[in-house]
Amino acid sequence: MSILPLLITEITIFLIGLVIGSFSNVCIYRLPRNESVIFPASHCPSCNQPIKWYDNIPLLSYLLLKGKCRYCQSRISAQYPLVEFLTGFIYLILFLFYGLQLKTLVYMLFCSALIIITFIDLKEQIIPDIISLPFVIIGFLLSIFIKNISPLNSLLGILSGGGALLLIAIAGSYLFKKEAMGGGDIKLAAMVGAFLGWQLTLLSLFLGFFFGAIVGVVVLIKNKGKNEKSDSIPFGPFIALGSVLALFFGKAILNWYFIL
Repeated sequence: MSILPLLITEITIFLIGLVIGSFSNVCIYRLPRNESVIFPASHCPSCNQPIKWYDNIPLLSYLLLKGKCRYCQSRISAQYPLVEFLTGFIYLILFLFYGLQLKTLVYMLFCSALIIITFIDLKEQIIPDIISLPFVIIGFLLSIFIKNISPLNSLLGILSGGGALLLIAIAGSYLFKKEAMGGGDIKLAAMVGAFLGWQLTLLSLFLGFFFGAIVGVVVLIKNKGKNEKSDSIPFGPFIALGSVLALFFGKAILNWYFIL
């Protein structure tokens, strides 16, 4: 593919990612509230005024409106352009890594689900079953059509991902006499397993625990001497981070590790 058509394709994929990111924001806001993601149309959460199409253009509208509602001037969360840009960026990187093929589209779907789950968990500290459970099934079914992961590997990924965190949850509850791992995290790990297979899933969990431990230590130091619930941090975003890193660099990491 020559430079100009490739550039046009890259721009198109990035723009598609922005649009999907805009819809992801709707899911992030409405799913925890058990609201439909289709009806009613987009509206300001402060004044409930319907948002016109020209005020709902990903990234651009936020900049033109200077991060405020046109009608009530309430502040628009920076989450909206962040999710839009992040989705577009990840879509573009997936295309650059894998080219335009079915596997790329499947991973775009997977990463969109991870982004939605991450921001819901950060805000609400929950992982809605309406995302994780259907995606376990979707990931398993799509594994039939992806060359680098078989249905057997997908099934083993579901069992190893969900099973590993389930064992940690049981052991932690027994040792510490309180919930050590949320059910949402267990289902999320199973979802990751459905898309990545057992090897990359275990790597994803390892990376998630690694980065989660670093952030956890920082939070504990920051809140030292304080009796606050702020010490509690959601684990879902770290599973998502580990999954994305494993998706892009997992094979290289595993090859490097086993060669040593």
